[in-house]
Amino acid sequence: MKKNEIIEKIYNDKPFNYDDILSKYKKYISTLQSTITNTEEILNHAINAGQTILIEGAQGTMLDIEHGTFPFVTSSNTLITAATGCGIPISKITQKIGIVKAFSSRVGSGPFVTEILNPIGDKIREKGQEYGSTTKRPRRIGWLDLLTIKKSIKLNELNHLALTKLDILNDIEELKICTAYEFQGKIYDYIPTSCEILEKAKPVYKVFKGFKQNIQNISNYDDLPVEAKEYIEFIEREIGIQISILSLGAEREKTIFRNQKWINM
Repeated sequence: MKKNEIIEKIYNDKPFNYDDILSKYKKYISTLQSTITNTEEILNHAINAGQTILIEGAQGTMLDIEHGTFPFVTSSNTLITAATGCGIPISKITQKIGIVKAFSSRVGSGPFVTEILNPIGDKIREKGQEYGSTTKRPRRIGWLDLLTIKKSIKLNELNHLALTKLDILNDIEELKICTAYEFQGKIYDYIPTSCEILEKAKPVYKVFKGFKQNIQNISNYDDLPVEAKEYIEFIEREIGIQISILSLGAEREKTIFRNQKWINM
């Protein structure tokens, strides 16, 4: 009732009718009833039977309500712990794959230390179709940030990394990877909790020679351009885990698996 008062008196709109809403949603019961079940039991039974369960997370570590760049975060947990919502104990999750683009992006406001505010950022946005799925808002583009990746690995206890959209970076003369932040003469090798620092911090970059070759049709890691492999292997050395999966295009086939275990899963 209080909500209806707000709708009527503040927004000068028609109130909701409880009986109308109830009647409308009762009609959905016959359609949905057969698909509603105790998924917790189904999933745990499958795990105990030795089956493989794949759970896909949503959004990113830095949008997590507790560990993200508050207040520029989402309303829920985005870490591996969100899997408990399926009724699966964290101890049952044996492999955790982090998915990261070969560059950074962000939608909306908030600190973005590696943001590219020049035509290179525009080029990456257009080539990678970096627009919001629903709103079509252009995403902000930045260079790869190892500090955010390291934080994600730590908080989620990641075993492997999947690097996507590497193909988008071809034909860029110089590529950059952020290895630290600098603020008022102090070097940070971790993400400060202060948004004020993050808003004003400067990135410390490792610069790489870019690659000209179109890599979308390459299916073997060894066939990648030397410059692309140097980019990948530097990331691996810095983060301490393997980039086991490389995505070189939108199609499923444009994927390189560097670890055999993922091929038949």
